[in-house]
Amino acid sequence: MAGGPGLQLPSPSLPLFLLLLLAAVTGHTAAQDNCTCPTNKMTTCSRDGPGGRCQCRALGSDFEVDCSTLTSKCLLLKARMRTPRGGRKLVRPSEHALVDNDGLYDPECDREGRFKARQCNQTAVCWCVNSVGVRRTDKGDLSLRCDELVRTHHILIDLRHRPASGSFNRSDLDAELRRLFRERYRLHPRFLAAVHYEQPTIQIELRQNASQKGPGDVDIADAAYYFERDVQGESLFQGRHGLDVNVRGEPLLVERTLIYYLDEKPPQFSMKRLTSGLVAVIVVVVVALVAGLVVLVVSNRRKTGKYKKVEIKELGELRQPPSV
Repeated sequence: MAGGPGLQLPSPSLPLFLLLLLAAVTGHTAAQDNCTCPTNKMTTCSRDGPGGRCQCRALGSDFEVDCSTLTSKCLLLKARMRTPRGGRKLVRPSEHALVDNDGLYDPECDREGRFKARQCNQTAVCWCVNSVGVRRTDKGDLSLRCDELVRTHHILIDLRHRPASGSFNRSDLDAELRRLFRERYRLHPRFLAAVHYEQPTIQIELRQNASQKGPGDVDIADAAYYFERDVQGESLFQGRHGLDVNVRGEPLLVERTLIYYLDEKPPQFSMKRLTSGLVAVIVVVVVALVAGLVVLVVSNRRKTGKYKKVEIKELGELRQPPSV
């Protein structure tokens, strides 16, 4: 039946146009979720560019690369020098880095909700802490003075994940952890300095100086603590029970967490506070020295006994009358 005057049938190209439009939107959404560099896997990518644009930087040089084309050979060689065969080199904690070995205590907070420099746990035993609340001096009495609250400017989160079907793609893991800290913990991308991965160890570096932290910025100490509670299955968020991170559909299951805190000033511990590792080394050295002395004494006695037996035998032969 022919259409009446002024009645127009829908154009056959309209559904095709809608399909193309839908495909474009879907592709754009997928590209938004996948912040990786398709032409160079030796990069770290995050959405800290203008307007949340995906920005990728080459390992070793931190040079921003154009992922729509090939990366120059010079930058690739520099990245290869930075990346060993077994994976990207892990970070070794500083000798001045602190680990929270004291556990939970009842802290004193100032008007802004931050730690006071001196903590006593409602007792007569006191110590000085950093901005994360970790002890950085020996314990003393109520006369102990803590002149300032020393800021923790570098936090190294060291994780070990459970065996998976295979090692995670480093770029995908990097992008997922950056998204986690940006969206869940509201940490500005510039404060997540780096993500290192060498199966099964994952390291997350957070850096934030006092001059870098703005009025509305989340403190790296708070972000690290929220993350730690998520990993322990004791999430502080309503409706969440733990860390639910998936990398390309593969769940990230963490079995060990160790966090190192580096302050702007070195800690002030006396020589009485020896680490367990140093004590173990000293014990081993002392035991080795004692064992060596015992072996030396026993060996000398055996040699002396042999010499005495030989002398007695020779004297006995000399005293015997000559045979005719």
